[in-house]
Amino acid sequence: MSANPQLPSTMKAIEISQPGEPEVLAVVQRPLPVLQQGEILVKVAAAGVNRPDVLQRRGQYAPPPGASDIPGLEIAGTVVATGVGVQNYAIGDNVCALIAGGGYAEYCKVHETNVLPVPQGFSLIEAAAIPETFFTVWVNVFQRGHLKAGETVLIHGGTSGIGTVATLLAKAFCARVITTVGSEEKRQASLALGADVSINYRSEDFVEQTRLATDGKGADVIVDLIAGDYVAKNYQAAAMDGRIVQIGTQNGVVKELNLMPLLIKRLTHTGSTLRARSVEDKAQIAADLQQKVWPLLERGALKPQIFKTFPLEQAAQAHALMESSQHIGKIMLTL
Repeated sequence: MSANPQLPSTMKAIEISQPGEPEVLAVVQRPLPVLQQGEILVKVAAAGVNRPDVLQRRGQYAPPPGASDIPGLEIAGTVVATGVGVQNYAIGDNVCALIAGGGYAEYCKVHETNVLPVPQGFSLIEAAAIPETFFTVWVNVFQRGHLKAGETVLIHGGTSGIGTVATLLAKAFCARVITTVGSEEKRQASLALGADVSINYRSEDFVEQTRLATDGKGADVIVDLIAGDYVAKNYQAAAMDGRIVQIGTQNGVVKELNLMPLLIKRLTHTGSTLRARSVEDKAQIAADLQQKVWPLLERGALKPQIFKTFPLEQAAQAHALMESSQHIGKIMLTL
């Protein structure tokens, strides 16, 4: 292993002391992670705050086997140590990475195949806002949803971290974008980001508005973080042969569902989670992103939207903001 001899033996981290409200997030000292073959140690400059972190804090989303119990699924920073067999990164490299846990800390380990170079022209805070949302959107909208140029995508939660990235990527690949949002301020923000149509779900029926915006055809792809009663409405809003991609369940379980629209329209309703996927699966997604999306980032065609940053010690305030749904874009922790 290659390491900086001045590395400390312990690090500051955020621990979930018990399931509960944001106040259960506690600042603690932890030992530095021990590197396994193929892993690198990153001195974290910034970490993203995401909905799965909130679910983990509530006791509703346990880390996969072998993952750190420290929350945090995406980071950016500088490589300070490399494990046996590491070939692609060296001490001093600035990187961003998708991780299965451990991001809310001064140091974090990750397999080198799940790491990407910081895009040229990006700060480390901006780079830390990329992995979780870009990996998730790429897998679900493009690999599973098969969104193609010229098609229409309906994105629920259009100003969330996922929603803003889905909008940016869909427009970059020449799709038409409809979003749903919860306020006029968010509607204007979504339109400014590139959405062709943005629907305030509190005052408008998104099924009706989607049909109007598509001349009655419906959306080819629907990206849904909500579930609950949205599932039946999505079936109504979808086009023939439409694809509905489930990436969240904020409104809980479906209590009653008529499957006839699914059959009549030949719909595909799919879903996935990213955290528990194997290192090899995530490596394939990272390679795809580096080939197809990194050039767009590096030429300035798209950038993650950062709403607010908090110091690591204020992780509880960051979670409270996340749960308020007042944000437009990403919430970040900085070190």
